[in-house]
Amino acid sequence: MADENKDQASDHGGVAKPKTLHIYDGDLQEEDNQLPNWWLWLFYGTITFGVIYWLVYHDMKVADQPDEAYRKEVAAIQAAEAKKLGNAAVTNDSLLAMSKDATTVAAGKEAFLANCVACHKPDASGLVGPNLTDAYWIHGGTPEKIYRTVHDGWVDKGMAAWAPQLGEEKVRQLVAYVLTLKNTNVAGGKAPQGDKE
Repeated sequence: MADENKDQASDHGGVAKPKTLHIYDGDLQEEDNQLPNWWLWLFYGTITFGVIYWLVYHDMKVADQPDEAYRKEVAAIQAAEAKKLGNAAVTNDSLLAMSKDATTVAAGKEAFLANCVACHKPDASGLVGPNLTDAYWIHGGTPEKIYRTVHDGWVDKGMAAWAPQLGEEKVRQLVAYVLTLKNTNVAGGKAPQGDKE
């Protein structure tokens, strides 16, 4: 009997022959192959994880869903940033003062080159977006109006609201940099758009 089992194992490369469940038409066999234990544990673990996830995040709402947790974290960061800035009001004078600070302008230029060049080009002469180096502004060229444009955006016109992505401090730095570009009239800039400031 032991020799018989040994022969069966050797016929199948050292693996026991699967159990035959049914034989159809004399030749066609349906066999029961044992799944590997690691696969079964992974399968059962995935089902268990899915049930627990559903209970925790959807049914009992014990924890915030990841997107909600992210929104809360961003709001907390923005609140901390606003507190750090001392809730300083955004005025034409405060933004103009920032545009005269070399460190602030350098940080604003870095933010501009990282986020704005796709629409305004590296020299800000305009591509999809308007030329930022002339005297014409679509939504107003005062420091406060530029701030509102960058902060809140004009989504219907393709201008994203940058405050959620950059935060308050970087938005102000970016505006300070843009203020240094006004009326520099870079050669080869896009044709004027909007009203003369």
